[in-house]
Amino acid sequence: MFELRDYQSETIDNIYSELKQGKRSLVVQQPPRTGKTVIMAEIARRTTAKGNRVLFIVHRIEIVEQVIQTFKRQGVNMDLCKVGMVQTFTRRISNLDKPDLILIDEAHHVLADSYMRIVNNFPDAIKLMFTATPYRMSGQGFEEVADGLIEGKQVSWLIKHKRLSPVDYYAPKSINEKLLKTRKGEFSNKSIDEAIKPKIYGDAVKHYQKIAKGTNAIAYCHSVDSAKKLADEFNQSGIKAVEVDGSTDAQDREKIITDFKNGKIKVLTNVELFTEGLDLPGVDTVIQLRPTQSLSLYLQFAMRSMNYREGKTAKIIDHVGNVERFGLPTQDRHWTLKSKNKRSKKKKSDVVPVTVCSQCFSTFYRVGNECPVCHAELKVNKAEIDVDENAELTKIQERKQARTIRLQKMMKDEVYKNIIGKSPADLKSMAELKAYAKLHDYKDGWVFYQAKQKGLIRIR
Repeated sequence: MFELRDYQSETIDNIYSELKQGKRSLVVQQPPRTGKTVIMAEIARRTTAKGNRVLFIVHRIEIVEQVIQTFKRQGVNMDLCKVGMVQTFTRRISNLDKPDLILIDEAHHVLADSYMRIVNNFPDAIKLMFTATPYRMSGQGFEEVADGLIEGKQVSWLIKHKRLSPVDYYAPKSINEKLLKTRKGEFSNKSIDEAIKPKIYGDAVKHYQKIAKGTNAIAYCHSVDSAKKLADEFNQSGIKAVEVDGSTDAQDREKIITDFKNGKIKVLTNVELFTEGLDLPGVDTVIQLRPTQSLSLYLQFAMRSMNYREGKTAKIIDHVGNVERFGLPTQDRHWTLKSKNKRSKKKKSDVVPVTVCSQCFSTFYRVGNECPVCHAELKVNKAEIDVDENAELTKIQERKQARTIRLQKMMKDEVYKNIIGKSPADLKSMAELKAYAKLHDYKDGWVFYQAKQKGLIRIR
């Protein structure tokens, strides 16, 4: 059996607490790379141990066997637990045993007709719907299928407590976004081909060599053809790379993943194979060559490299400006079941603007006019947030003794004394926000986000 981590046990406790209060259908938000399947396996184990039936719904065939193996290792009674694809269950719904519990993976898809047919067919079953991003591009909420929402830990907390690795984010400009065209809610492959410069594949190799040379990397491309071309470009530069897609033989793919994990292959290129659910151990670097309008897909891309390892700093190389649409993957996000008006002028209000250094391509929340990585002078961009240029960047102190000494010094300052016992909602000024952030080791992006929500800073 797996030993549950503290935040996973906390999520399970919160679920059972809501169920005891009468809730029957919960959306459970858990960031990528934090073990949603392990949490669901433990809940399934407890359910089958009481003789109750579980129905587990996934949306990709590659995930089914992976989930079954995880459930078996966790001690789930598989005689009482059925795991399968939504498409299969929808076609055979009349043959399904009545479940007491329905678990849905990647539940931001749950409003699709195929899912709703299953959900509506078993009205008495408890529904637990797991997703990293309870958000749909249409803006449609989840109120019609859920009566409660449980939010997981913020990514910043998970990094601070060594559950996820910290990350360096790079975003060279290699795309003309004006050429991108939308089809069925996503950018079309044809428009991506037109928008990406012809030398993008060479650029991807160059930036990998400069930023992440020697690390295990996965590259997300927009088509199988582009993924194959990129793998060829890496191989021609002496870097072992292999393209993997849905048509790759299962045994071949297993060997490729083993060779990747062992360092024999340094770069895997693919389209969307290694995104939702499918496990791929040993990734240190992510290369994004596929622009998306999906927050869920973006976080799955970006956070693929953030599995924790002592001393590791993950690398994300974003060639297509995804960070400009969604902000850094490490920023705090708060979720809701309610629908959002896509036509609202404030539809991007929860995205904190970021700055890309033109010299080293580091991506960060801007404070002052100097890159915090290479110290190059930053050009003024009138579209950025107007911030206090005298604000100081702070480094999280890892040693407990150093933190204790720092807190003792801070408590001598009146502004810190005034925020003791307050929540973020109680903070009224930039000074209080900065003090609160420093006290809790929050990053500057948290200050900017909170200040923007409170109207303390403005966008020109």
